[in-house]
Amino acid sequence: MGKDNVRSIVRDYGRYLAALVAFAIALVALEAVDGAVLHHALDRYGIRPRTTEGLLGIALAPFLHGNMAHVITNAVSLVILGSLVIFRGPLVFWVTTFVTVLCAGLGTWIVGLPGSIHIGASGLVFGYLGHLLLAGWFERRFATIALSLVCLGAFGGMIFGVLPGQTGISWESHLFGFLGGAASARLMAARSRRRAKLKA
Repeated sequence: MGKDNVRSIVRDYGRYLAALVAFAIALVALEAVDGAVLHHALDRYGIRPRTTEGLLGIALAPFLHGNMAHVITNAVSLVILGSLVIFRGPLVFWVTTFVTVLCAGLGTWIVGLPGSIHIGASGLVFGYLGHLLLAGWFERRFATIALSLVCLGAFGGMIFGVLPGQTGISWESHLFGFLGGAASARLMAARSRRRAKLKA
């Protein structure tokens, strides 16, 4: 790989990482405005299970949070795990993000408790985690397996967040976000195998 290609990859990674950090900062700023100015009026636009208006929350819930501690925790996790997904390539990042948001939102909308409202970017965080943990299993490549094992050691404890019964925590969005990330890992692995066969 030539120096120009390396510079191009580093430059692209830097741009995506900067965009991810900017998004995380925007989440914190939005929560600050919602809490201090709007008195959490935006929270009603989260996912409301099995209601027509609650469907809008599938797209909006990742932008909304209950308080500053909630948004800061998610923002930091989003940058750390998202940067690792970006490292696997822009296409992987966008596919993982889209599939995760869709799965986390729809899954929560279908199985969430009636009358509840689900907000937060934690479904996306768990999607990135699911992708990183299972990419090695689906791809069976040394570098990807190593990345999965590192993530398992560093973030494996988060998996317990998918279990029900935790007061004030949307285990539904965690679980379906994780499954969405796993699905994206399988999709991208299948795509890599198809491309390899075409080149053979």
